[in-house]
Amino acid sequence: MLSDGELMRWKNREQSSNVEDRRGMRPSVAVGGGGLGIVLIALLVMLFGGDPSALLQGAGDPSATMQPGQMQPGGGIDDEGKEFVSVVLKDTEEVWDEIFRRMGRRYQKPTLVLFTDRVQSGCGVASAAMGPFYCPLDQKLYIDLSFYDELKNRFRAPGEFAQAYVIAHEVGHHVQNLLGTMREVQGLQQRSRSKTQANELSVRLELQADFYAGVWAHHIQKKKNILNRQDLEDALRAAYAIGDDNLQRQMQGHVDQSSFTHGSSEQRMYWFKKGWETGDIRQGDTFTSSRL
Repeated sequence: MLSDGELMRWKNREQSSNVEDRRGMRPSVAVGGGGLGIVLIALLVMLFGGDPSALLQGAGDPSATMQPGQMQPGGGIDDEGKEFVSVVLKDTEEVWDEIFRRMGRRYQKPTLVLFTDRVQSGCGVASAAMGPFYCPLDQKLYIDLSFYDELKNRFRAPGEFAQAYVIAHEVGHHVQNLLGTMREVQGLQQRSRSKTQANELSVRLELQADFYAGVWAHHIQKKKNILNRQDLEDALRAAYAIGDDNLQRQMQGHVDQSSFTHGSSEQRMYWFKKGWETGDIRQGDTFTSSRL
C-alpha cells in the first residue's frame, strides 16, 4: 500500500474553496472583555494539563472586531502554505463526503481560517500559542501557519504529512461535532464527579479525533496513492511529539497522568495507526474501548 518513492504529493492539485485568509488582521478587543486575559489563562490551563476549550467557549466578546494590521489579508504571505492546507482540506472533504454518504448523512464542510498571532473565533479570542484548534460554535478550524515551524523545530516532527495530520485531527473534531459526540461528551463532563474524570473524557475525545485522522489517511491513500512510508512515519512522529506525557516532561519535568487531556504519545500513535490500518469509522469508539 505504501512505497518508498516520492513524499506526499500535493502541489498543483485541487484546492478547497473553504479557506478564509485572515492573516495580517488583528482582533481588537475592548478593555475588560475576554481578549488576551482569557487566552493567557487558557494557555496556562493547557500547559498544566487542563482543557482550555471550555474556557474559550465562554470567552466570546461581542465587542471584539477584526481590524486590518500593516499587512493585507493573505497578501502574498506564505502562499505555498495556504496552497498546502487548501489541498489537504479538499482531500478531507472528499473522504468525509463519501463516508457520510455511506452512512446516509450529509457532510457539512468546515471552514479553515488562517490567522496571524491571534484571532476572533466563535469560541472567543484565541492566541497562536494555543496551537491549531476547532470551534464547534462556528464549525471552523483555526491555524497560524507558524505552528508548523514549531512542530518541526521544537517538537522535532518535520514532514508535510505531519502537517496534514494536524489538519486532519481538527477535521476529526468537526466530524465529532456533526455526529453529536462533542455534545454528549460535554454533557458527561458537566456531570463528572471530578476533574480527573472530566479529563479522561477529553482524552477519549482527542484520541477519537486521532483515529479519524488515520481513517482519512487510509482513504486518501487508497483513492489517490499520494503517500509513502516516510509520510506515515512523519505522522506518527507528530502524534508522539504532542502526547501529553511528552509535553509535560518538557514543560514541567514530570508526568501527571490524571491531568492528561489529549492522551499519551503511545495512545495517540496507536489510535492514529488503527484508523490508518482499518479505514473503518466503526472501529474508533474510544469511549467504550478497554484499551486507550
